[in-house]
Order: sequence, then C-alpha cells, then structure tokens
Amino acid sequence: MIVDLLTNAHLYTSLSPRIKKALDYLCEADLAAVEPGNYELDATLNVRVLRYDSRPHEKGVWEAHRRAVDLQYIVEGAELVRYAPLSQLTPGDYDAVKDFWRLSGDTGDLVTLARSSFMLLWPTDGHMPCLAVDQPEPVKKVVVKIAVE
Repeated sequence: MIVDLLTNAHLYTSLSPRIKKALDYLCEADLAAVEPGNYELDATLNVRVLRYDSRPHEKGVWEAHRRAVDLQYIVEGAELVRYAPLSQLTPGDYDAVKDFWRLSGDTGDLVTLARSSFMLLWPTDGHMPCLAVDQPEPVKKVVVKIAVE
C-alpha cells in the first residue's frame, strides 16, 4: 500500500507503465468536471468516478482484488480507509466477474484520504474504503483499476 498526495505522483511512475499511465491521467484530467460513471482508458485501465456519502464504520466492508491494483484518488471530501495485509484477514466469497473478494476481520490500520490524496492497493492488500472521518460526508472519488501485469 502507498498513500501520498497527487503532487508527488512523479515518485511512483517508475513502478510500472500502467501505474504511470493511471497517475498521468489523474494529473492531467479535469476530474472536478468528470461525471460519475465508468470509463475505459485502455484494455488494462478502467476508471470509475464515484459520488457517495462516506459511511459509518459498522457499515464498512473488507475487500481485495486478485487481478487489479486499486488506485483510489479523492477529488472532493475525505474518508477513512481501513487497511490490513491479507494474511491478517479471513477470506470469504470471491466474485471473479467483478474481481471482488469479500474478507472479514477485526484488525487493520486506519488511513485518512483527504482531497488530492491517493492510495495504491495491491492484490495482497485488504481494504475497507468509504468510511466516515467523523460524520458521513459527500465524497467524490476516482478509482482506477490497473490490471496486474
């Protein structure tokens, strides 16, 4: 897992050409103007633009993805993301079509994602996104699914 500000994206572009392309997109696009929806940058990069209210912690859901790195970027608002290595969580059902692996556990560290910050999550990273910092608040987030090489 990596957490940083988008102004530091250049520090991570050497990780892979796909990560570079995803970070470049976030840096160059007018994300405030992009409407919620799904967009394909290419066959290996899918973008989801989301608007929602962050949720109480008791409504959080652990997840991981086997075939993609998650790049989550906050355009507006703030949220907490609970993070734990897969080895500390209990595996549940896996939906291969959606590449969504439900997990469970009572562990994990809380990371604050505020406006202009991003998080890179590998398939070894369990995460529970969309949690309220204090009270639920509106969030606009861009999630880029980067196919694992």
